[in-house]
Amino acid sequence: MKPLALIGAVALLAAALPATAQNAGQIGQARRGASCPKCNLFQADMSGLEMRGQNFAGARLRQSDLSLAVMNRVSFAGADLRDIEAYGAVFSGANFSGADMTHASFVGTHLTGANFSGARLEGTNFSGAEMDGARGLSQAQLNRACGDGSTRLPGGLRIPQC
Repeated sequence: MKPLALIGAVALLAAALPATAQNAGQIGQARRGASCPKCNLFQADMSGLEMRGQNFAGARLRQSDLSLAVMNRVSFAGADLRDIEAYGAVFSGANFSGADMTHASFVGTHLTGANFSGARLEGTNFSGAEMDGARGLSQAQLNRACGDGSTRLPGGLRIPQC
């Protein structure tokens, strides 16, 4: 293949692939309180926001900052939550079922009533988190996460130390 033809083929392929960078318009809508299922909220700053009942199912929130946010009954079902920072946030009754929470930080979070059915928790830090009322957690999930002596879990479950 000639160099010019190769360059053209690569450009055509790149144009056909979905964009993976953040979507500023969708982030703005979400920050104003709109539900945004399957949105691209990559690296969004959602820190300190207060939300209730929004739908972010299937959304890409990878590397986003949700620190000190209050997101009660918000759905993150099937969402990409890898590498997020959620220090001190409140997620009462939130739905994390099927979400990928790999290497996320939930240090000091309040997760009472949150649903973790089928969530991936590899390397997720729950140090100081209040999870005693969480649902859908299994010992197998927690064995891949970590916490500390102040992490509160549902009865009969334990978490490795970070």
